[in-house]
Amino acid sequence: MPFAAAGVVHSGQTVTHGDDARMVPLASVSKPVTALAVLVAAEEAVVDLDEPAGPAGSTVRHLLAHASGLPFEGTVPIAEPGRRRIYSNDGFRVLGEHLARHAEMSFAGYVRAAVCEPLGIGLDPDGDPAAGMRASLRDVLEIAGELLAPRLVADETAAELREVQFPGLAGILPEWGRLDPLDWGLGVQLATPQPTWMGARVSRRAFGHFGGSGTFLWVDPEAGVACAALAEREVGDWAKEAWPALSDAVLAELAAHAPAPVFGGGGA
Repeated sequence: MPFAAAGVVHSGQTVTHGDDARMVPLASVSKPVTALAVLVAAEEAVVDLDEPAGPAGSTVRHLLAHASGLPFEGTVPIAEPGRRRIYSNDGFRVLGEHLARHAEMSFAGYVRAAVCEPLGIGLDPDGDPAAGMRASLRDVLEIAGELLAPRLVADETAAELREVQFPGLAGILPEWGRLDPLDWGLGVQLATPQPTWMGARVSRRAFGHFGGSGTFLWVDPEAGVACAALAEREVGDWAKEAWPALSDAVLAELAAHAPAPVFGGGGA
C-alpha cells in the first residue's frame, strides 16, 4: 500500500491515523461532493431537483440517483429514466455541466464557493465531477462532518439526500456486483441491503460512497459517526476485506466506550 490514512468524526471530535494533509485522488468519492454542491444550488434556486436534465424524461434527481438511464460511460441512454439503477459516471458529468450552465460559472468555481470556502477546506474540484477531484483526509472528514451535521443545507434537504430515491431498483455496483435492491439517495449509496462495503455494524440509516483509487466515506446518523479512508491502491479484493473490517472495528470501539444507560426510578 503506497499510502493510506483513515479517520473518524464523532461527537464533534476528529481522530485520524496517517498523514491527514496529503492530497490524493478521490475517484468516485468526488460524487458526494458534487451532490452536496447541487443540493446547495437547489436551495439557492440555481437548479431544481425535478427539472429536466440529461436524457429525455430525466431530471436532476434521476442523475443524482443513478436512475437517468445513462450507462456507466457514455451519453446514449440504455434504459428509460427511473427503471433501472445504472451507476453512471457520465450522469455526474452531465450534472456538472447542468450546474455550470445554470450558475453561469464553472463547475469547479461553484464547488469552491458553495462547499470548499464555507467549510474551509482545500479540496481541489478542478477535475471530473464524477471522479476527478483531489483532497486530503482532513478535507474528506470535513465533508463527512457536514453530511453528519449539516450546515450548508437545511435539515430537510439533508434528510432527502439520505432517503432512497426511486425505490426498488436493482443494479450493479462496481466491484461488488448485482444488488437487488441497490438503494441510492441523492449522490450517495444507502446501507441496504446489509451487509455492504460499510460493514455489518452500521445502521440501516447509514450512507456513503467509495472510489476506485482506494477511498471511502460513510456516515451513520444513528450512531452519530462518520468514517473515511484514503489510499492510493486500485480497489480490489483487499478492499472487500479491509473496509468492512475497519468499519466494524470503529463501531465496535464506540459501542464499547459508550456511556452506560441511566435508569430512573427506585427499582432493582
